[in-house]
Amino acid sequence: MADKDWQAGGKNSIPAQALVCLAATIVPFGTASALSDRFAPASYVGSADPNMVWEMLIGGIVVCSFIAASALWIHSTLRRARRSQLRRNGYVSSALNHLSQGVLMTDPQMRIVLCNDRYLELYGLVRSDLTKDMTGPELLELRRKRGWLDISVEDFYKYSERPEGFVTELPNGRSVLARYFALPNGGSVATHEDCTEQRTLSRQLATTKQFLESMLDNVPVCVAAKNIEDGRYIFANRAFERFSRFSRDHIVGKRADEIFRPDTTAGIEAADRAALDSADGHFRNEIVVERGSQKRVISSHRVIARNEKNQPEFLIALFDDVTDRKSLSQELENTKKFLELVVDNIPVSLIVERVSDGKYLLANRSAEAILNRRREDATGLTAADIFNPREAKLIIARDEAAIKKRGLLTEEHPISTKDGLRLFLTRRMTVLDDTGAPKYLIKTHEDVTDRRQTESRMAHMAYHDGLTDLPNRAAFLQALAQMIEACDGTGEEFAVLSLDLDGLKEINDVFGHATGDKLLIEVARRLQTSARGGVVARLSGDEFGLIIDGKQPVAGMLLAEQLAETLAKEFLIDGKSVRTGVTTGISIFPHNGLDAASLLANAGAALFRAKAKSRGTISIYEPEMDQQIRDRRVLHQDLSLAIKNGELSLHYQPQAMARQTVASSEVIGFEALARWLHPVRGFVPPSDFIPLAEESGLIVEMGEWILREACREAASWPMPLQIAVNLSPAQFMHGDVVGVVHSILLETGLSPGRLELEITEGVLIEDFDRGLALLRRLKALGVRVSMDDFGSGYSSLSYLQAFPFDKIKIDRAFVINLGHNPQSAAIIRAVIGLGHGLEMSIVAEGVETQEQLGFLADEGCDSVQGYFLGKPLPIGQYAALVGRNSGNAIEPARKTG
Repeated sequence: MADKDWQAGGKNSIPAQALVCLAATIVPFGTASALSDRFAPASYVGSADPNMVWEMLIGGIVVCSFIAASALWIHSTLRRARRSQLRRNGYVSSALNHLSQGVLMTDPQMRIVLCNDRYLELYGLVRSDLTKDMTGPELLELRRKRGWLDISVEDFYKYSERPEGFVTELPNGRSVLARYFALPNGGSVATHEDCTEQRTLSRQLATTKQFLESMLDNVPVCVAAKNIEDGRYIFANRAFERFSRFSRDHIVGKRADEIFRPDTTAGIEAADRAALDSADGHFRNEIVVERGSQKRVISSHRVIARNEKNQPEFLIALFDDVTDRKSLSQELENTKKFLELVVDNIPVSLIVERVSDGKYLLANRSAEAILNRRREDATGLTAADIFNPREAKLIIARDEAAIKKRGLLTEEHPISTKDGLRLFLTRRMTVLDDTGAPKYLIKTHEDVTDRRQTESRMAHMAYHDGLTDLPNRAAFLQALAQMIEACDGTGEEFAVLSLDLDGLKEINDVFGHATGDKLLIEVARRLQTSARGGVVARLSGDEFGLIIDGKQPVAGMLLAEQLAETLAKEFLIDGKSVRTGVTTGISIFPHNGLDAASLLANAGAALFRAKAKSRGTISIYEPEMDQQIRDRRVLHQDLSLAIKNGELSLHYQPQAMARQTVASSEVIGFEALARWLHPVRGFVPPSDFIPLAEESGLIVEMGEWILREACREAASWPMPLQIAVNLSPAQFMHGDVVGVVHSILLETGLSPGRLELEITEGVLIEDFDRGLALLRRLKALGVRVSMDDFGSGYSSLSYLQAFPFDKIKIDRAFVINLGHNPQSAAIIRAVIGLGHGLEMSIVAEGVETQEQLGFLADEGCDSVQGYFLGKPLPIGQYAALVGRNSGNAIEPARKTG
């Protein structure tokens, strides 16, 4: 519309000019006629000459013709001017409408005189939106109402008049740059340019520039750029600043000779010239520069940047301090050689296999035992080339499983070697390449044959008696619990038999413990033969337990009678005829107890009643046997008074170094053992009152008395021998055992290094974490800690791993069977090897013969203890050994009686 208005204005001006020209032509003639009429005489007018009339008429005609011709000429001129103006307007309109920018022009009254199509297109307008005489502000307000202008009209003019213009963000996501210019005549021109792509590119350029600058500033490599023409630095990153110890403001704009020392500058300029002279514009080298008082090795890479004419313009230098890296590289090389030496000599076989073809790439020296060939000869071969078809098939299948898993795969399997079939623990680990595909398979093979055999023996030891190889008390209670679970709620019955071997003490006294041990082995064999498939266990020294199902109490009584008859037959041991008997107590499930502990306790109560009646009898539990419990309570009361009344005493049994003979076995210490002389009952065996003290809690008070008395006695010895004292698990659970030991050591003045505390595994079984913490605190006092009765219970190897015991005591059950049971010898060897491997000394209990002493000495046992070296006696009997007089060393127990 503005175009049409502007064009219409041009058309109206041409007729106006024509009318002006016509008026200028007519006016003189009219004026002349009027003047002639005004000044001529009246008579002259009335008497005019006809000729004059004709002349005037002709003159008028001529004038009219001239006027007509003039009019025609003016009209023709106007038509030509109009056509020219229309052509010019068409050219201008077409040119403006094809501009890439929107254009809006206003007159001094701010009326729109021009608005091209691009403007309408940019703001979503059509030509009909422009009303007649619409002003610029009105058009802006229309845009604002339609959401195509996000500021007020006043702010638009304010901001768009600035040199940089104003950018409007349109709803369609486009951006338009508007610039407003005031014209000298009072009008205005505004241009509107779509700058979306330009702004996007500008932002990207700014982001890219910021990213590149940030990246160069944060890379650890020094980066600097210089102008080739004058050699001045134009850029330096932070790493360059740190290395040169100059700020970039100091560096930029200067040449190298203005910054660095002459020798450093010479090296830099030489490297610059080499980069300029190189064919590809790259040059790498290493130079040595001085940095303070140090000389540093710099790895440099120079790149020539060329302009559009392929002429060198900038030189970019990237360099890094490789002094430490070169040192580390050398160290790495040395470490690599060292690791190769280690890998080649580790006792574990190591093989590296390529996944793609299964060929072996590397094998260490230990792998030769598996490969049955030199490792060099195995390189390039596959499992199918090395092993027999059956083993190769299994190995390949396991390799494929590990590759498929892409992780660690561990298993045990046998492999044929030159030493026969061995059990190996094999670990397979897949190594992936950069794409995540399996590339190598690393296999380690550890020969665990001996270890598994030892562990099997240890596991057997945990649940079996070392002498008779029968299940021990722990295994018996476990079997009893399983039997209860199987019979519970079914109405089935079974009997628990508690058997006490008669006359074992007398046999030991008459024939010696070796004969007694052989008797126990024969008794165990006869019990197993007669038990008819029932469970048989050795519960303690001369006590056995059996479980027999069937109708009760008939089945239990029949078995007890059969066992009594079987054991009554003489035993021929070492050419000597030995006789014994058995006393039996029986409890019935479910009538006499619903749990393992109750059934075994009630069978024990019945055994106690049977022994009270007569040796060799059989007794079935009855409720009135609870009197035994009352008797035990009386004994408990007596025991509580025994400490106060001074009825307890200590006997000391020597511990000596393991040598081939008693004479050469030097005594190194004593074990303190409690004894109770009851004023009415007489001598009460420790096997009776120690368990009672532990059950009742008196062991805490008793143990403190024993420890104090033993430490007091040992502190008085002229000879600084060791003193060993047993600690009960109850002392760890219910007393401040660490505080007690510490205070007693201070009170008695005994050196902590002379005190050895013997514990059983029960200390750790009850509460492992608490027990372990207390043992560590005891060890911190400086005392020695030993594991007592090793092999008689669970004897978990984890205990030895968790705590650094100073000593392991092998239970006497294994020692007394030496020479009769090959397994006992193997177990003792294993325990000695295990202890020495853990840097623990070994002491063997129950040494009764010269053969046992010689065997232990040959096997490397550190020390021994037993009747063969000395019985538990009052310390006065060993006065010479502790240095109280100059008497000879004590005679063996068999001679001292």
